[in-house]
Amino acid sequence: MPDDYLPDEQGQIPTNLRLLILLEEVARAGVPVTPSALKDTLNLPKPTLHRLFNTAEAAGYLQRDLDGRSYGPGPRLRRLAVNTVSSQRMRTVRLAILRNVARDIGETCNIATPDREGMTYLDRVETLWPLRIQLPVGTQVPFHCTASGKMYLSTLRPAYLDKYLASATLESCAPGTITDKKKLKKEIEQTSKRGYSRDNQEFMDDMVAIAVPILDDQKRLTSTLSVHAPVQRHGLDDLVKHLDRLRAAAKELSELINT
Repeated sequence: MPDDYLPDEQGQIPTNLRLLILLEEVARAGVPVTPSALKDTLNLPKPTLHRLFNTAEAAGYLQRDLDGRSYGPGPRLRRLAVNTVSSQRMRTVRLAILRNVARDIGETCNIATPDREGMTYLDRVETLWPLRIQLPVGTQVPFHCTASGKMYLSTLRPAYLDKYLASATLESCAPGTITDKKKLKKEIEQTSKRGYSRDNQEFMDDMVAIAVPILDDQKRLTSTLSVHAPVQRHGLDDLVKHLDRLRAAAKELSELINT
């Protein structure tokens, strides 16, 4: 049963809170869930649960998964999450952290969040160098060929990673793009072991990047912190030298969202 709600006299969730608690529990699960999986958690009759799931799906807050039975966050719930994280007071502190790490490293730093089709840039602080790569806030980039995207893929359960690889179209974006699914899976597994991801001219020609995870209080990835630079200034090994600074900033950002 959820912790932070006021039950009625029968010990059930009040009608005006049921949909909100349902969405909270789906988000908390971190994987697609079926109505029956939440029956005992929410202590609601099966018909009521199905009605709530149908209402949330019709409104765009939930989205049916590939199996046709389970549900995950829909576009409106994902947009609500991004808008919540981007609230002005939190964003002020978040940008201060991002500016500090960008200043210390001397290159552009980004925070990106996973969406259905790729990673979306939530915040960005540009380098002061005149030679820079333009990827404004709101830009969506692929999973398979970006540091942020591969960091996210490395946190998927093996079965979900296999499903992604089975259905994904690995389009070539640059000379270094990994389009072979077996090679990409090996790279994702190595990313998981090392705890950071790399983009070696895979998304854009002459651009390298690394990324680290920003975690919630259950150690799940909520977003990524990355730094990228043109190869004219830095090679991939140069960026890896800043890994400790990047991880320290990611820890600060994790503490911010978990406060």
